[in-house]
Amino acid sequence: MTSARAAFDRVWMKFHRGETHDSLRDLIPAVAKKLVGKGPDPRQLDGGDFWAVRDLSFEVLPGQVLGIIGAYGSGKSTSLRILTKILEPTRGRVDITGRVGALIEVSAGFHGDLTGRENVFLQGAIMGMRSKDIARKFDEIVEFSGISAFIDTPVKRYSSGMNARLGFSIAAHLDPDVLVIDEVLAVGDFLFQERAFGRISHLAKTGIPVVIVSHQLDRIAELCTDAILLEKGNVAFRGTPADAISAYIQPRTATTAPIEVEDGTPIRLSTVQLLDEEKVISGEWYTVRIEGTVLHALPESLEPVLIRVRSLLTGRILFASGSQRMDVTFPKNGTFRIDLKMQANVPAGSYMIEVCAYDSVAQKEITRAPSVMIRVSDPNAFLGTVQFNPRMEIQAL
Repeated sequence: MTSARAAFDRVWMKFHRGETHDSLRDLIPAVAKKLVGKGPDPRQLDGGDFWAVRDLSFEVLPGQVLGIIGAYGSGKSTSLRILTKILEPTRGRVDITGRVGALIEVSAGFHGDLTGRENVFLQGAIMGMRSKDIARKFDEIVEFSGISAFIDTPVKRYSSGMNARLGFSIAAHLDPDVLVIDEVLAVGDFLFQERAFGRISHLAKTGIPVVIVSHQLDRIAELCTDAILLEKGNVAFRGTPADAISAYIQPRTATTAPIEVEDGTPIRLSTVQLLDEEKVISGEWYTVRIEGTVLHALPESLEPVLIRVRSLLTGRILFASGSQRMDVTFPKNGTFRIDLKMQANVPAGSYMIEVCAYDSVAQKEITRAPSVMIRVSDPNAFLGTVQFNPRMEIQAL
C-alpha cells in the first residue's frame, strides 16, 4: 500500500478585505513597512483582516477519505488551496508526501491556444508525469472525457462543459498518490456526473488518501470514511460522515449523543438504530429501533416521537409522521422501545432519519435522538422521485 499522506498541523489563514488607505497618514507608514520588510504580525488581525481558516488540524492516511463540509464562506475551498500549495498558510504546517492530483477548478490550468491533446501532455508534465506514461493513459483520458472529435481543437474554442470534462478526465487518470477534490462532482451533464462519481469512487477504493469538499452531502456520505464540518474557519464537528452531515443539517442541536433534557422535560430519546443493513434496496422494508424513557406525564400537545426522513441530495424533508398519528400508547413512566417499519420508496441515494419529541404549542423540539443514515440502492435505476414497484406481465395473443 502507498505511504502517501496529507496533513494539516494547526493551520491558520488570514485574508484582508481590500487594500485601501483612507489618508496619506495611513499610506506612508504602510509603504514604509513594506520597504523595510516589516509587514503586519501574522499572529494578529489588523483592520479589515479576517481568519478564513483557524487552527485546523487533520491527517489523511492511505485508505482514508476525508470529507470537508460547511456553508459557503466556512473555509472549505481555502483549506484545499492551502493543501495543494496554491496558498501559503499564515501560520501552521502542511505536510504532503506523494504526487497530488488536484481536481480544483479542473480546467483552470489549460492554455487556450493549445489543443486538447497538447493540454493533456502539458497538465501531465505539470503533475510530474513522464511523457511515455501520459501517452499510455492518453486514449483512456480522451475516451472518458467524451470529446474525442475535438481533441485536436484549441481549447479556447471549447464550451465550459467540454473544458470541465477534459480537465476532470486528465486529473482523474494520471495516477495521483494523493487526491484532492473540490466541487467537481457537479461537472458536465447528469450522465458525466455519474461517470465522474464512479471514477472518484474507484480512486478512493485503491487505497490512496483522498480529501473531498462538496455540497453534495449524499456523495460525502457515500464516499467518505471521516468528515469535518467547518464554520467560519473553525472545526465545528469531526466524526463519521453521517454524524457530521447531521450536525450540518441541524446546526443548533445536532449531536452524536442524546440531547440533555431540561428539568420538567417529560421524555428522553436515547438511541436510534437500524436493525437491517445500512444499505437497503429501493422499495424494500427496513426497521428503525427507537429507545427512550418517559420521565413525566406526557401532555396532549406533545408528539413524543416525531420521525423525519431527509434527502441528503437536496437537504429537503421527504416524509414526516409521528407516534400520535400511528396511535402509539406510551407507558406512564419508564423505558420503552419502538420498532418502526418503513418502505424505502425513494430513488437510490443517502437519506437521514431524524427522531425528536415535538411540542405543538411551543412549536419547537424539546429533545432529539441521534440521527441515523440509510443508503438506498436500486439495481433497476428507475426515473423519478417515488418508487412505485412496477411489475410487468406479458401474454402472447
